Amino acid sequence: MTARHLQCQILIVGSGPAGLAAAQAASHSASSILIVDDNPRPGGQIWRHGPQHPPSAAQAEHFKVLQHPAVRYLSATRIISTLGTHSLLLEDARQAWHVEFEQLILCCGAQELLLPFPGWTLPGVTGAGGLQALLKNGLAVAGKTLVIAGSGPLLLASAATARRAGGRVVRVLEQAPAASLLGFAAQLWRWPNKLAQALSLATPSYRCNAHVVEALGEQHLQAVRIRQGRRTLEIPCDYLVCGFGLVPNVRLASHLGCRLEQGAIAVDQQQRSSLPQVLAAGECTGIGGSELALIEGRIAGCVASGQADRAAELIQQRRHWQHFAERLLRHFELQPQVLQLARADTLLCRCEDVPYAAVAAAPDWAQAKLQSRCGMGACQGRVCASAAHRLFGWAPTPPRAPLVPARIATLLLDSQQARPGADNATGGP
Repeated sequence: MTARHLQCQILIVGSGPAGLAAAQAASHSASSILIVDDNPRPGGQIWRHGPQHPPSAAQAEHFKVLQHPAVRYLSATRIISTLGTHSLLLEDARQAWHVEFEQLILCCGAQELLLPFPGWTLPGVTGAGGLQALLKNGLAVAGKTLVIAGSGPLLLASAATARRAGGRVVRVLEQAPAASLLGFAAQLWRWPNKLAQALSLATPSYRCNAHVVEALGEQHLQAVRIRQGRRTLEIPCDYLVCGFGLVPNVRLASHLGCRLEQGAIAVDQQQRSSLPQVLAAGECTGIGGSELALIEGRIAGCVASGQADRAAELIQQRRHWQHFAERLLRHFELQPQVLQLARADTLLCRCEDVPYAAVAAAPDWAQAKLQSRCGMGACQGRVCASAAHRLFGWAPTPPRAPLVPARIATLLLDSQQARPGADNATGGP
C-alpha cells in the first residue's frame, strides 16, 4: 500500500464553523487549502445535517467555500499520526494520505462531557448532542417521552430538536441554581441574537436546580429518578438525554505537542499555538459558541495566509464574544452534587466495564489505565478520560500513534517515507 502524497499551503482540521470560516478567510490569499474532517458531511457537531435535515440558508452560505478552486475537502478522513513537524498521515475508507503543509489550523471542536450515574449505560440513555445527531440521521421519537438533563444551552436546543421530531419532552433539568440563571439572563441584552434564541427555545418543562439521580430499568430505560430542589421524583420516559457541558477536543493538539491551558489549546491574540506552524480556533481553544468560533476561524485563516491587517480588525470584534463565553462558563458551572452521582459499582469506562470504585483510588490517569484497563477500549478514553478529569482532576496523558484505529497497511506507512512527486492539494482526481 502506498500513501497518496499531497502538499498544501494551509491544512485545516475540522469543517465546523471555525474550520469553514478559516478556509473562507484564507481563500482570499492562499493558493492551496486542504480541509480534513472525519465526518461524512461538513458542519461539525453544531451544524450537523442529514437527509431529512438540510442545512439552513446561513449554514449553506458557509459551505460554499468548499467549492472554491483553492480549496480541497476530504470528508470521512481520519488523522492517524504525525510524520514530522509539517506532515500528517491520514486515512479514509479506501486509501492513506501523506499530507505536507506549511501552516496547520486546528478546528477540532469539542465533545460532550458525559458524567457517570447509576443506569447511564442503559439503552435509551444518550448525550444531548448525541440525540441531535441521531435525530438528524433518522431516529424516530414521534410519540416518545423524553427527559433532558444536565447543564448549558445545549439542553434547550436538544429539546427543541426533539419536539420538532414529534417527541414529548416532559422535563428539561438544568443543574445550575436559579440565581446563576437569572444572573446570566440579565446580561443577555448585550448579545441580542442570543437573547432572541433563548426566548425562542424557552419551554414550560424547564426546571433549574434539578438534576438526574438514576436511570431506572432492566434491559432498557423505563424511568428516571431526579432531584428537583429538595424533592426526589420518578418520571416514566422512553429516552433520557444528558449533557453536562462540552470539553475542548485537544487530542490531536496534545499529540502534536501544543501547550494546553485549562484543558484547551493555548493560543495568542493571533490564534497561534505554542508551535510556530500550528494555529487553532473554535471550541478546541475554549468553549464559546459558534459566533466566537467563526471569528476565531477568520482570524486564524487571515494570519495563516498573511492578511495581518484584516486579522487585526477581527481581533477587536472577538472580545465581544469572549465576554459571552466567560459568562457562560461562570453561570453554568457544575454543582458539587452532580459530580457525586456515581456509586461504587457505577461504570466509569463502559467500553471495558470498569466500575467507579476500581479507579477512584488511583493517583492519576496513567495508573488507572494500568490497573483497570480504563480508557483502553474502543473509544480509547474519549468518554471516560474526560469524566475522570472532571471527577478526579486527572490530567490526561498525551495520546500516542495511532490516534484512531487504522488499517495495518496504513500503520506500516508511518515508518516509511512517502513517495516523491507530490500532488498539489487542490489538484488530482
